[in-house]
Amino acid sequence: MAEGTAEAPLENGGGGDSGAGALERGVAPIKPQYLTTKEQFHQFLEAKGQEKPCRETELDIRGKLYLAPLTTCGNLPFRRICKRFGADVTCGEMAVCTNLLQGQMSEWALLKRHQCEDIFGVQLEGAFPDTMTKCAELLSRTVEVDFVDINVGCPIDLVYKKGGGCALMNRSTKFQQIVRGMNQVLDVPLTVKIRTGVQERVNLAHRLLPELRDWGVALVTLHGRSREQRYTKLADWQYIEECVEAASPMPLFGNGDILSFEDANRAMQTGVAGIMIARGALLKPWLFTEIKEQRHWDISSSERLDILRDFTNYGLEHWGSDTQGVEKTRRFLLEWLSFLCRYVPVGLLERLPQRINERPPYYLGRDYLETLMASQKAADWIRISEMLLGPVPPNFVFLPKHKANAYK
Repeated sequence: MAEGTAEAPLENGGGGDSGAGALERGVAPIKPQYLTTKEQFHQFLEAKGQEKPCRETELDIRGKLYLAPLTTCGNLPFRRICKRFGADVTCGEMAVCTNLLQGQMSEWALLKRHQCEDIFGVQLEGAFPDTMTKCAELLSRTVEVDFVDINVGCPIDLVYKKGGGCALMNRSTKFQQIVRGMNQVLDVPLTVKIRTGVQERVNLAHRLLPELRDWGVALVTLHGRSREQRYTKLADWQYIEECVEAASPMPLFGNGDILSFEDANRAMQTGVAGIMIARGALLKPWLFTEIKEQRHWDISSSERLDILRDFTNYGLEHWGSDTQGVEKTRRFLLEWLSFLCRYVPVGLLERLPQRINERPPYYLGRDYLETLMASQKAADWIRISEMLLGPVPPNFVFLPKHKANAYK
């Protein structure tokens, strides 16, 4: 054989050149039960390549800190901030299934995952079994996620009046068809987020949880408020505790009013499998660190500004650094600042911890920046955005989308 010429691969059981001076070759001594023919070898690989991957039905996130899917504010740059502070599980913002099926790019953008999100799911909202199942099938072919969540907690009229969100709690036949249909086409676990019920004093969750378990849901998160209640009263953790038993052995996560490590500890004492954090993360994303390290962090105003600077950098990376990208980043920053201003620094409190339903009074911080960050005025939030993103365009106006009842 000429120097530098590659040898031809051996066929199963085949020989090589038999002429004088040829290299003597044999076959590797494989056990007979593993031997096959060339044709069978390739047929096997081709058949396996076409098989749907084995369905993963369990989601093992017990004891982990779960950042809630947050409309508008739960964007990818914000989730990156929360991951850095110790959030274990993240979920994309609520995506409307009909918008996804219509191919709306803005809706598909909500499903984008950052590489730091190691346990990541997407949340779907819809009212009908056919569209939700079609959408789940599409997701299973196009996005890389660890779970898919159904939104049965959204209280807003636009969603509720079409039969989606909270309304599904009263539409058990449709709800069952949605769950079973989606479960058939997904190869990742299906989870559900619900409220205590629709009306304030009519709890439904305890009756629904055993059914969800039987329909094949892997995990449920229960927000301890009804649709009617919104944020006018504290979350009902006593009821969440009752629901843990109703859900068993299906894991139940609890959600509502967690703003300190003490709140988190009390929540875990109810027997829930874990806690989901929503508004608490918007008020102070370092809450995840506080819970894991069991301490109150008296974070300085300059450290808080650094967090905002990182958010704007992540925003420009995600939405683009052109004029449009800058202004999109600014809008999302301002939405977040409308929550951040409610945080009261630890060093200023007479009693620890701050509770989520306690509205901050007017106060002067320990420096100008700390005082500016406490302002409830949009003009001051805009001033903070200008420190990070430069001047706003002419005639710029900002009105936050989110106005929780407790802060009106």
